[in-house]
Amino acid sequence: MPSPTIAFLGPEGTFAHLVAKKRFGRRAKFVPAMTIDEVFAFVAQNRHSRGIVPIENSSGGTIYETVDKLVDFNSRLVVQEALSMNVRLALLGKDRKKIEVIYSHFAPLHHCKTWLQKNFPNVKRMALDSTATAVKKAATQDNAAAIGRRDAARRYGLKVLEFPIEQDFVNVTQFFVLGHGQSRAKENSRTSVIFTLPNHAGSLYDFLTPFKNEGVNLSRIISRPIAGKPDTYVFLADLAGTASQKNVQAALKKAAAVASSMKNIGSYPVRSPYNS
Repeated sequence: MPSPTIAFLGPEGTFAHLVAKKRFGRRAKFVPAMTIDEVFAFVAQNRHSRGIVPIENSSGGTIYETVDKLVDFNSRLVVQEALSMNVRLALLGKDRKKIEVIYSHFAPLHHCKTWLQKNFPNVKRMALDSTATAVKKAATQDNAAAIGRRDAARRYGLKVLEFPIEQDFVNVTQFFVLGHGQSRAKENSRTSVIFTLPNHAGSLYDFLTPFKNEGVNLSRIISRPIAGKPDTYVFLADLAGTASQKNVQAALKKAAAVASSMKNIGSYPVRSPYNS
């Protein structure tokens, strides 16, 4: 069997990189992409590859760059797995006393905001595309630090100034594995659908009612505006179970009947969380 090719939100050293390595191991070929759009594009162009993108952080909330790619009805990619990681963060830098700016991704900055206000109230905070990018940038400046993975310190020649940060506050990042073709989901599985609705009173209620009646739990529902169409939205919903289960099948059929459009973008297993 050939080694799998896994694209991830890079550069090397991000939490997406770490979860990719934990899930697919040493046999895989890992390809860093600088944006979420690039991960989707790489997988779309390489049929036998997979991509790993963050979808939600328990502190920072939804990753809308990922959602906006998932709700594209023209995309042929599907969600094949749900992964998650219990994230432990470190402050990395050269000299704690000289810090004038702290870089990180927006989610860690949000998660650590109380700690930052207490320990670095007058220090500038700057959000970048990823924690690895933040660490890499901090390494080029004597008066900078970054919040990211502890093991990134060695990679970029920095010191671990504090670890862990906010250890008593749960910080979980959820990821989707993207690919071509549905996975074989059985126990502890989830299904994701995207849909649009008629613009009239009660349309969302009408769509959700079949899931209630069939006993199907919806764990997430997100709306995003459709470009060029004011007051018009596309929705992403995650629900417990697979499309092969009779109650899920029935609920989806009834919901589709009242939707303007609907597409199943994956029935997939939900893996146990990893630790960073």
